[in-house]
Amino acid sequence: MIRYRGQHFRTRQPIDIVCREGRIEAIAPIDPKLTADVTAEFLAPGLFDIQINGALGISFNSLQLDEDRIRRVVQKCQSHGIFRFCPTLITASRAAISHGFAVLHRAWERDPVLSRALPGFHLEGPYISGENGPRGAHPKVHVRDPDRAEFQSWQEAAGGRIRLVTLAPELPGAIPFIEWLIRQGVVVAIGHTAASPQLIRDAVSAGARLSTHLGNGSHAEVPRHENYIWEQLASDELMASVIADGHHLPRAVLQSLIRAKMPERIVLTCDASSLAGLPPGEYSEWGSVFEVQKAGRIVVPGTSFLAGSGIFLNDCIVHLVNEIGIDLGTAVDMATAHPARLLGCPIHTLEVGQPAEICLLNLSS
Repeated sequence: MIRYRGQHFRTRQPIDIVCREGRIEAIAPIDPKLTADVTAEFLAPGLFDIQINGALGISFNSLQLDEDRIRRVVQKCQSHGIFRFCPTLITASRAAISHGFAVLHRAWERDPVLSRALPGFHLEGPYISGENGPRGAHPKVHVRDPDRAEFQSWQEAAGGRIRLVTLAPELPGAIPFIEWLIRQGVVVAIGHTAASPQLIRDAVSAGARLSTHLGNGSHAEVPRHENYIWEQLASDELMASVIADGHHLPRAVLQSLIRAKMPERIVLTCDASSLAGLPPGEYSEWGSVFEVQKAGRIVVPGTSFLAGSGIFLNDCIVHLVNEIGIDLGTAVDMATAHPARLLGCPIHTLEVGQPAEICLLNLSS
């Protein structure tokens, strides 16, 4: 038996949760005056992140990836309240992506703990813009046009577990490729794009349902009216993931994105890089040196250029509540119900019979 005590994330009612054999067995209110043995300030259902690239120096793109390294990332995420996430592979060679998905699939098949934690895989690239800015940190040498046979080989390596693909709709053949992916049951996201507003509309008409980390992976300057960011904001058919780590999006921009899309269309992501969870210092990764600073900020040494995210989803919730003014219940929904709804996964709640996956939140830390 495991017991948790704290405030319900939505009602702020002090509660006592008893878990047994992997399920919530009982939930009971407790006297607010009884503050002893409180597990955490707030209790919420386990978080769900659709974009985790790795952690602790482990990248899902690495040729050294193995089951033990996957397990270490899962355990690190769980220590931050993330009980489900999509391991994300970015732009790389065909062989490297095949290797990553094959290793993930084998681990998923062998270990029921991993299969519960990894409801699907995310392919971000290589079918993205090659332009500086929209390409972000993806290696230009491996950026290419959509290829059905190539993707099918990756899906086979992944055992059919690729559930989300981020691509740029302006690439040759991208619109029919989106339609083809939709027929395969894959959720399509627009990201790392330099598309015209019309091509954004065409992608939405073809079935795209998400904007990946909207406001990032874009040019430093865009036309003030006709651009791909406004067009995605205006589309009610598109949900939008946002990186609310306090570094990737300035406060006013994050507030505006949430207000424009409406909270019910926002999916919170930390987009954790392989350096997430490491102490401050300089690290070599992919032949380059990066600096992990305090508060999880990762930069190219000596510059202000971001090189990934170094915090986790629970920290993003705290940032939304404390700095952006989002209600805690709404912020938790963005990191639980919304990603589950996007990918067609069960929505976990704080109710009897639900999985005993409890996120402990302290807004003061």
